[in-house]
Amino acid sequence: MNLENKIERDKPLVTHIYTADPSAHVFDGKLYIYPSHDLDHEQISNDNGDQYDMEDYHVLSLDDDLAVCKDHGEALHLKNIPWAKKQLWAPDAAYRNGTYYLFFPARDHEDIFRIGVATSSDPAGPFEPQPNYIPGSFSIDPAVFVEEDKAYVYFGGLWGGQLEKWQTGAFRPDAEGPALTEPALGPRVAELNDDMLTFKESPQEIAIVDEDGNAIVAGDEERRYFEGPWVHKYKGLYYLSYSTGTAHTIVYAVSDNPKGPYVFKGKILTPVVGWTTHHSIVQYKDKWYLFYHDSSLSGGADNKRSVKFAELEYNEDGTIRTIEPYAK
Repeated sequence: MNLENKIERDKPLVTHIYTADPSAHVFDGKLYIYPSHDLDHEQISNDNGDQYDMEDYHVLSLDDDLAVCKDHGEALHLKNIPWAKKQLWAPDAAYRNGTYYLFFPARDHEDIFRIGVATSSDPAGPFEPQPNYIPGSFSIDPAVFVEEDKAYVYFGGLWGGQLEKWQTGAFRPDAEGPALTEPALGPRVAELNDDMLTFKESPQEIAIVDEDGNAIVAGDEERRYFEGPWVHKYKGLYYLSYSTGTAHTIVYAVSDNPKGPYVFKGKILTPVVGWTTHHSIVQYKDKWYLFYHDSSLSGGADNKRSVKFAELEYNEDGTIRTIEPYAK
C-alpha cells in the first residue's frame, strides 16, 4: 500500500482508513506508530465492545520532520492467527534480540481475550504470529516497556476487556468489579522472558494510590484505572498513564519502581470527540509527544477513530502539563 499523507496541525495522521489506540516508538531513529484499524461499517455500540470488530493491523511511520505519515500496509491479519477468533484490539511493539515484536489482544475460540505475539525483522512488518497466545495471558491493551536487560508487559481493561472477570486468577464470566468504595482494579504487569514470548512470572496487579498512600477506589471515575496502560521513564521515574474510561480522560501516576505502587498525579488529556480515549507517550529527538485518537473524522462514531498527536510538556517538578486537544 505505502500511502502517504501530509499532516495538518490537529488533523488525523491518515484519512484513508480509521486508526485508533496508537503505540508510538522510535526504531532506528524513525518514529513508528502501531495502531488498531477500525473498519468502516455501521455497528451498534455496547459496553461489551462488540462494535470494535477489527481484523488487521497497519503500521504507520512519520518522516524526520513529523510532517508526512506513511501507511506501510497490512502487517498482520486475523485469518493468519491460529488461536484468535475476532477483535484485534490495541497493540504495541518492542525491539529486542534483533527482532521486532508485535503484542496484541484478541478473543480466542472460547471468546476469552488473550495476548499474542508476532515477530518481524522489519519494524514495518509484515509480522508472523506465534501459533498460540502467551501462556497465562488475559484481558487487553498490552504495552511493553524495555529497560536495559529487562522487559515488562502491562495490560488490562474493564468491561469488554474482561479484567474484572479475572479477580480470582481464573476466568469467571459472571464476575463483576469491586464495590464503589473498594480499591479499584489496577492494570497487570509481568516481566517477560528473554525470548519475549512468555511471562517470566505470574502477572501481578499494580497498586495506584493517592498522595497519602490510600488506594484509588472504584467509584473515583476521575482517577481510577479503566484501560490502556502505558509506561515511560522520565528523569529516573516511571510514569504510568491510562484511560479513565467513563470520565474520558488520560491521567497518570508516578513511581520509582516499574511495578509500582504508583502515586496518582493528574490529568494529561481532556476528553476528545468519541467515547474511548487511548494513547502512548514517546520521546523523539529532543521533544516528547502524546499520540491519541478521536472520532472527529467520522463525525463522532465511537468505532471509527483516527490517530493524532500533540507535543507533551513537563513542568520543572516533573508533572505533566494537561493537553486540551481542541484549544486554539
